[in-house]
Amino acid sequence: MGPRHFLTLLDLSPEELRYLIQRAITIKNGLKAHGPTYTPFTNRTMAMIFEKSSTRTRVSFETGMAQFGGHALFLSPRDTQLGRGEPISDTARVLSEMVDIVMIRTFSHTGLEEFAAASSVPVINALTDDYHPCQLLADVMTWTELRGSVRGRTAVWVGDGNNMCHSWINAARQFDFNLRVCCPEGYEPRADIMAAAGDHVTLMRDPMAAAQGADLITTDVWASMGQEEEQAKREADFTGFQVTESMLDIAADDVLFLHCLPAHRGEEISTTLLDDPRAVVWQEAGNRLHAQKALIEFLLLGQVSH
Repeated sequence: MGPRHFLTLLDLSPEELRYLIQRAITIKNGLKAHGPTYTPFTNRTMAMIFEKSSTRTRVSFETGMAQFGGHALFLSPRDTQLGRGEPISDTARVLSEMVDIVMIRTFSHTGLEEFAAASSVPVINALTDDYHPCQLLADVMTWTELRGSVRGRTAVWVGDGNNMCHSWINAARQFDFNLRVCCPEGYEPRADIMAAAGDHVTLMRDPMAAAQGADLITTDVWASMGQEEEQAKREADFTGFQVTESMLDIAADDVLFLHCLPAHRGEEISTTLLDDPRAVVWQEAGNRLHAQKALIEFLLLGQVSH
């Protein structure tokens, strides 16, 4: 039997994902109480392949491996044979002989799947153009920490139907909550991903209507990495889709606001939204560390009881 990979949220069962969320909370609480004393991966190594720039992803994975007693190697295309045309499957086979687990932040999801197919060690999707599942682990962890079970709750995605939106759709399926996707015409998420989620997901056009009574509201930048040349057009197309305090005011009384960061104040969010107590983005960002530690542990050891 081959290794378990984490390329999308659908690679784990709903039960395994719920376990991961609770395990992440346990790991976080243990770290705060005792410091990094739990070191199950002494002398184990993670290769981190970055084709896209990163702050939270690199720091969280590298810190997580260090706290576990292991080591993380930062690899960029500029510094490796991947940048000189070595087939991705060959790189996967070579790294499988040397490291225990691989994390990849890249553009092509198909390329990631090709890498994982050739790898004999677990591979983690740290972001592709199609999905960002690690961010969703941190997001659902934050929601769960603050509000308990998310099952049957209502979340709202406002903005571009991008990789983050795709992962929110998969999360609605796997964690059994309702998702209202609110985007301008022409910026819808992929139809096949929407269809697979069935009645967990509703497509809407009016952000204020979508926010009505919602338990959670979230968004992302209007122009993601690689789309900078579309910035002006996107700003025009997304007029009216900025998340503001008034949008939160018509949601549930205990609504939370999430953002995967970095945020562009004055664009997809109002300039003051992150100062609102309903915005819990710093806790969300910090939870990347704990959720990914739970994921690394799960992929290398399976479920643990302590």
